[in-house]
Amino acid sequence: MKGLYRIQWYGIFLLVFCMAGCQVKRPSIVISDADMENILYDYHMAKAMGEEVPYNDGYKKVLYVESVFKKYGITQATFDSSLVWYARNPETFSKVYTKVNQRLKAERDVINHLVSIRDNKPKESLPGDSIDVWAWRRIYQLSGIPMDNRVTFTLPSDTNFKDRDTLRWNVRFRFYNGTPDSMYAPVMAMQIVYKNDSILDDLLKVYSSGVKSLSLSGDTLGEIKEIRGFIYYPVENASQTLLADHISLMRYHSTDTLSVAKSDSTQTVKEEEPAKEELGVKPVEELKENNADEKTPIRTISRPRPTVKESIIKNESTGTKKEPTGIKPAAVKEVKKEPIRKLDTTNSGNRQSRKKVPE
Repeated sequence: MKGLYRIQWYGIFLLVFCMAGCQVKRPSIVISDADMENILYDYHMAKAMGEEVPYNDGYKKVLYVESVFKKYGITQATFDSSLVWYARNPETFSKVYTKVNQRLKAERDVINHLVSIRDNKPKESLPGDSIDVWAWRRIYQLSGIPMDNRVTFTLPSDTNFKDRDTLRWNVRFRFYNGTPDSMYAPVMAMQIVYKNDSILDDLLKVYSSGVKSLSLSGDTLGEIKEIRGFIYYPVENASQTLLADHISLMRYHSTDTLSVAKSDSTQTVKEEEPAKEELGVKPVEELKENNADEKTPIRTISRPRPTVKESIIKNESTGTKKEPTGIKPAAVKEVKKEPIRKLDTTNSGNRQSRKKVPE
């Protein structure tokens, strides 16, 4: 029993030794994972800053990279040696770069948000269906004072917009000090501009408080270019203010399929030939059967009629004078016979003379 226990313990020690030997040995000169993540993050930021430097100031690119090495107290040789070791251990390198990419993406989103605030333009919308793409304030107070009586927006499309998308604009209106006259009721309008210059629009007059909506969608108009809209409050009395809140602009992707009918111009339809019976024309076989007892022959093939000249020549050859039918005698001219002359050829020297021989 003791020998059996010893064998088990030896097996456990051997297994632990093998596992320790299989682990990746990291040289002391190689940078750790946490430090490498920070260095790579700053290194890529320095590279991006260097790309924006003018050509005449190209030396600043090197200064940006060297400032990163100086910040972490390393040299270019140490950084390159660490990259070689990480390249030979892709699993460790991929974990480090995954964290670096997450930090760079978060930094990009922050920068895009700041740029959109500066330029008063919305940032890229979120992907997916049933997304609120409204990028401005959710509440506005309007009065009859000029420059304070309207809300306008222009939303350019991005890669997350699809063909046949439906846009629905929802706004809740609340009137203070009574509703205005119908002539001065606020107006809510929206339009969709497509890449092929087609436009869809809708307009709504608001006569009472509550949630109002406008919905637009185009099935066959193609890719969306931008969405525009406005709220206009033309009241003359400044005491009758209007509050517009709970504003949202929902985008819905189309999930059904669109069946497109073929154009009639591309289809060539063969017109059916009417039957002979419908036209009242009987075939030749039926005519032959019906006229079997009659003596009048049926002329199935049309022969060419003889001309005037052919009929005259034929009558002269037979010796009978028969004028062609349907032609007056005065119109027929006599054809005179001319005697046939024979030619006699005799050789006289090199010349060849022709003599007329009388009949």
